[in-house]
Amino acid sequence: MALWGMVIDLDRCTGCQACVMACKAENNVPAVGAKEATRGRIISWMQVLTEESEERTRFLPRPCLQCDDPPCIKVCPVYATYRNPEGIVAQIYARCIGCRFCMAACPYTAKYFNWLRYQREAPGQNPDVSVRPKGVVEKCTFCHHRLQKARERARAERRDLAPGEYVPACAETCPSRAIAFGDLSDHGSEVARLARSPRAFRLGEELGTKPKVIYLSETEAHRRA
Repeated sequence: MALWGMVIDLDRCTGCQACVMACKAENNVPAVGAKEATRGRIISWMQVLTEESEERTRFLPRPCLQCDDPPCIKVCPVYATYRNPEGIVAQIYARCIGCRFCMAACPYTAKYFNWLRYQREAPGQNPDVSVRPKGVVEKCTFCHHRLQKARERARAERRDLAPGEYVPACAETCPSRAIAFGDLSDHGSEVARLARSPRAFRLGEELGTKPKVIYLSETEAHRRA
């Protein structure tokens, strides 16, 4: 059984926001409008966080970290969010009652509440991803619909899913190849190799959430640049 994970190299990230826009287009993430944005209701499954110092600006892309011990699923009273066998923290929108307990429990603020019906189904949207109704919590799922399509294709061709056939939109789009994605349980994969790097670290590792989005710290030469 695969264990899907992601490694993001902070040495390579330029803060271009290509991953953010790819995620929005691929997953029908709504633009909430200026009025809602001023109320802090922007929905962006992938964010590029910035950390500024006197010397330079550091960029840190942050999707859902797909924790192996996610606090969000422990507080949902209707089991609308859960961790599937392959390690993806999924969201069942039809079951969500909008209590937002999961949002409060997530230490990475990676879940978003859909306050209004911001958009309706229309040409140009991805038909593989549902348009969420108002009053539910939504989040990054590592573009799980892409995994489903790749599996169906492999099944129709009577073969196993090949490495690289399933890649989320953010990793596919990144122009600097800062985002690596794959099966962490396959020790020969690129993502598993990078996860074992001495530069590897996890956000809030002391919280015990066991994120499967792993970061590679900047090298000394990059910090001096």
